[in-house]
Amino acid sequence: HPLTLSGLAEKRGVPASQETHVQDIVAEAEDLSEVILVGHSYAGIPVGQAAERLKDRLARVVFVDSNVPHDGESFVSGWPDGRAMIEAAMAENQGYWPPLPAADFEGQGLTDEQIARIVAGATPHPGATLTEPAVLDGPLADLPATYIKCLLDGEEPNPDVAELLTSDNWRLVTMDTGHWPMFSQPRELARVLGR
Repeated sequence: HPLTLSGLAEKRGVPASQETHVQDIVAEAEDLSEVILVGHSYAGIPVGQAAERLKDRLARVVFVDSNVPHDGESFVSGWPDGRAMIEAAMAENQGYWPPLPAADFEGQGLTDEQIARIVAGATPHPGATLTEPAVLDGPLADLPATYIKCLLDGEEPNPDVAELLTSDNWRLVTMDTGHWPMFSQPRELARVLGR
């Protein structure tokens, strides 16, 4: 069930907070059982919160080279100067974080054609989703989870993820590609998700 979060792509212009994104995911899974949630990059934060709410129907949550939610922290909390940079960009773009330029995709195992496709399809990201703190009722380590680390985007998971990987419920899978494996290695990513 591919899902476009509120405020992005064809849902551009729909007001969205991080909680809106969590509700988008929970609503999509409303009538499903044995749910496997997959979140990439920022989406790991709302996916992790939705996974906690779907506990009884959750088979596994998969974080693809993503951030993970930390209770009371936002997407930009872990960035040393990230909040100031994001807020400045949002102030210049009517409350949205603008899409990344093509140069930011270099060195990630992507062809020029793949970069052009990503840049052409990108839409601004609703700023509130990046600065609103996550809300978790329990430890994320209790959820059955897989973390896919894309090695061209850094060889080690961030400290929050490394700590979660010490749980018996979490497992690590590495891919020798960059941050956008759905473009650079879609078949391998599909195999990992299938397993």
